[in-house]
Amino acid sequence: MTVTHVQLVSVPVSDQDRARDFYLDVLDFDLIFDNPMGPDGSRWIQVAPKGAATALTLVTWFPTMSPGSLKGLVLETDDLDADAARLRERGVGLPDGGIQTAPWGRYITFHDPDGNGIVLQSTRV
Repeated sequence: MTVTHVQLVSVPVSDQDRARDFYLDVLDFDLIFDNPMGPDGSRWIQVAPKGAATALTLVTWFPTMSPGSLKGLVLETDDLDADAARLRERGVGLPDGGIQTAPWGRYITFHDPDGNGIVLQSTRV
């Protein structure tokens, strides 16, 4: 095998504009592409954390991937406390228990507008 990295993860969404705005405006991701794709009006929207090797595509065209069905998308942060506060300020619903601690680090969970489950974590080194 000569696999070098994960390039893309498809995130199933119902409204590409709403999802793009969430990932750009709430999570501060960069917009990599927002291009027409095919004759049916579909778009290829690709976003990524600043400087990341792996990007997300915001997809509507996979019939077996219903919006909100992705669970366990894990994002790493260097400042979990500050980022959790920013998410609250930006209107993201966070669990009542707040930041959780595990043997491997700390984390908090939340959802994008379609209900896709996201884990924001700070790994203990």
